[in-house]
Amino acid sequence: MMKLGDGAGVSNAGGAAARGLAIEARGLVKRFDGFTAVDGVDLAVPEGAIYGVLGPNGAGKTTTLRMLLGIIDPDAGLRRVLGHERPQEMAHTIGYLPEERGLYPAMKAYDAIAFLGALRGLPLAEGRKRGKALLEEHGLGYAIDRQIRQLSKGMAQQVQLLGTLVHEPRLVVFDEPFSGLDALNQGKLERMIRGLAAKGTTVIFSTHVIAHAERLCDEVAIIAGGKVPFAGPVDVARDRIRPQVRLETRASDGAWRRALPADARHEGAFWYFSLPDSGIEPLLRALIEGEAGILSLSIERAGLHDAFVAIAGEAAARALEENVAEEQGR
Repeated sequence: MMKLGDGAGVSNAGGAAARGLAIEARGLVKRFDGFTAVDGVDLAVPEGAIYGVLGPNGAGKTTTLRMLLGIIDPDAGLRRVLGHERPQEMAHTIGYLPEERGLYPAMKAYDAIAFLGALRGLPLAEGRKRGKALLEEHGLGYAIDRQIRQLSKGMAQQVQLLGTLVHEPRLVVFDEPFSGLDALNQGKLERMIRGLAAKGTTVIFSTHVIAHAERLCDEVAIIAGGKVPFAGPVDVARDRIRPQVRLETRASDGAWRRALPADARHEGAFWYFSLPDSGIEPLLRALIEGEAGILSLSIERAGLHDAFVAIAGEAAARALEENVAEEQGR
């Protein structure tokens, strides 16, 4: 049986530690009844990073996360989580919030947190103590003794989230954690994720909302149709598209217009075009010498949305937008 490091083009256990990888996967494949849900996914998640798996619903995000966690086994490919090829061996150091939320409705909030911690090896008494402290810390102290059935949906989601963290995991995996949360609680969750990373915890989360990935992530894997056409730093993804120039001139015409790139378009008072290969200086000289009368000029890097379109295609980008619209309409 081939293992990571046995001539497969990836590192051995020592190499993974040296490179500081919390998760390492090569060529993951999963099929269900003849349908290929995940088709050759490669991932390398650095320790302490906030890592996003970005793609529309049905793209293979949940299946990929479940394979990484050992909930299901891949049909092909290799994985290592926290240095182990059997992720279940490290379950006590991993926190997992599934997309399908679920708590026992008769449990009190702090007991529910303790129960989830106990599933990861935390003694029940310690879990209850930590559960109460976490609820107080996150502004839910008034709900400590309330049953889950007495909580709003958003509050119950927060309780389950705290139960994911109560055993102080090294790696936290969230599957669509922002789904169903209002704007206020989404902001709280973003701050919590940043706080976890600041303490050295690795956070990986799936999402179909580009804004969350752009604000939070050090690196992303873009997934569409079960494949990952890009995985790496967010800045590298954005650099797939040339920076965009916005130019405003006093003159509306003149010889200087010949210096504008071929993709330049005029909208209102502004010209828009991609930054030329030669940079901005030759263009500035041509504009000045041609008496264009520069009123304003700005250069902006492409956003992650534009990078997603360029990498995954228009169809995948439309699917993302439809997912967001559906969620907002609920």
